[in-house]
Amino acid sequence: MLGTVAQRREAKVASIVATAWDLACTEGIGGVTLHGLARAIGMRQPSLYAYFDSKNALFDAMFTDGNRQLLERLRSLRLPRDPRAAVKTSMRSFVTFVLEDPARYLLLFQRPIPSFEPSAQSYARAQEVLDLAVGLLRRAGVEAQGDVDCFVAMIAGLVDAQMSNDPGGKRWVRHLDRLIDLYLDDAHQRRRP
Repeated sequence: MLGTVAQRREAKVASIVATAWDLACTEGIGGVTLHGLARAIGMRQPSLYAYFDSKNALFDAMFTDGNRQLLERLRSLRLPRDPRAAVKTSMRSFVTFVLEDPARYLLLFQRPIPSFEPSAQSYARAQEVLDLAVGLLRRAGVEAQGDVDCFVAMIAGLVDAQMSNDPGGKRWVRHLDRLIDLYLDDAHQRRRP
């Protein structure tokens, strides 16, 4: 069965976005162009506008797709019952996901395209990712927003150090569990009167 027009369109958009990710892996996120994408999928560039009216619309679809992939990965985890161990398991999966594809990381967590800002709908997916992490932190006893902000900054800094200074290695990310322990110990210490 061929499916509905909407289903066929959705499948075509997914295929285009997958090809855009392939291009981003080889050309870098800034190297993705509508012209190059049209050529890669065997379509004339004007025909591509039937799916994406601008390069930023394509980036928005990629942003949504990248966060969808990340949510699927995180939601598929079997987390330990111990809250601290659950935070570590989740963050290990997050860091692994991020390091697998530097172009995807840049689009999802940096701002490499100055003119691109995710739509509210796309950003809602990113917020779901953050909400999962915050939920685990709450279970581990972290309540203050400032403590959550510090956690986000710590993980981002760890990933940036790894990607910038030892791509493909483990020099910085091997300290993830230790940093989480230090962070949680400090957050708990700060809560005590």
